[in-house]
Amino acid sequence: MSAGAGALLTVVAALLPLQAARAQTAFQTAVPEATLVDFASGTILFEKNAQGRVAPGGIVKIMTAAVIFDQIRAGKITLDTPFYVSENAWRRGGGPSGGAAMFVPVKSQVRVGDLLQGALVVSGNDAAIALAEGLSGTESEFAQRMNAKAAELGMSGSQFRNATGFADPDQFTNARDMAVLARSIIRNDPELYKIFAVPDIEWSKIKQRNRNSLLNAGIGADGLHMSWVKDAGYHLVGSAVQGNQRLIVVVMGAKTEKERLEEARRLLEWGFHSFQYKLLFAGDTEVGRASIWGGAAGSVPLVTGSELSLLLPRNSQEKLVARVSYKGPLRAPVAKGTEVGRLELTRGQLKVLDVPVYTAADVPVGTLWQRALDGGWTVAGDAARDLTTQVMAKFRK
Repeated sequence: MSAGAGALLTVVAALLPLQAARAQTAFQTAVPEATLVDFASGTILFEKNAQGRVAPGGIVKIMTAAVIFDQIRAGKITLDTPFYVSENAWRRGGGPSGGAAMFVPVKSQVRVGDLLQGALVVSGNDAAIALAEGLSGTESEFAQRMNAKAAELGMSGSQFRNATGFADPDQFTNARDMAVLARSIIRNDPELYKIFAVPDIEWSKIKQRNRNSLLNAGIGADGLHMSWVKDAGYHLVGSAVQGNQRLIVVVMGAKTEKERLEEARRLLEWGFHSFQYKLLFAGDTEVGRASIWGGAAGSVPLVTGSELSLLLPRNSQEKLVARVSYKGPLRAPVAKGTEVGRLELTRGQLKVLDVPVYTAADVPVGTLWQRALDGGWTVAGDAARDLTTQVMAKFRK
């Protein structure tokens, strides 16, 4: 195999009891697309058509918020920064539109913090357009920021065209991507995330309650958004906390509001009661080795760099399989702490975790003799070189 070709290194063949297939079949949901994710570890606990393309509707406003949150965190704007409510925002998204609205007065100046409440609490389209125009000048320019954010987060199944969720054939997402987005917001902007749970707002003498019915379902829910799309159904992106555990749930395509709420609640309850944490690797545990060309050593150990835990089904017997992939052999010199590949953990057909792996040591350039041996071996035909090995995982009981 020549340098730069994809090398696969299978690191875990499995001793960890797990219940992959049974965990998936133990829970059934009526909605066509869904996912359930553990916030702390990123473990995917349940998926059903989670990468199917769906018209998002108003849950697009979660991405609208993420872009604004980034700017607040960067110090470019604050919650007190005033944004102008244009006639376009008022006419297309406000009272005259007949859709969900915050009812901010046309040509007024409104705080970013208030507009965020309008967009996230009552799904106000006027507020979302005002945020987009206030930050980027036009909604189409703002959509470019949304897509850049999606690319940054690895949301490869999503594309955004506006800040509101108004129907557009080129605007789509999926359940897995929305869970990734929700997890990013909760992790990076915990204080701003609280805006999603504001119980009600009042503008233009019109008081409106938070539209997210999951907040009152007695499941520990504390945020995110829901929507309805003609021909696509009822969607929900939510998160809930019980004890020390937070879960993120996404359901898409429910037939009714009742089904949307009930299926999201059932998924959360199942997740909270059916799994337990298990430490897989300490941060300095070797999970595999990568071959090195021209180095003082022929290989370097790979580590995850931080403690790696998963939520695993209780009292299960099935195996967890992990695989490290990297492009190799690596070329010396190699510095300690260099990201060189990925560790993927799967159960059955479900990939439950995907994290980077790093080199655990420095490997300088080898002697002339060592490099000559590597070079001669490569010339002799390293296509026959087997870079795949299997080792047993060092799991903690």
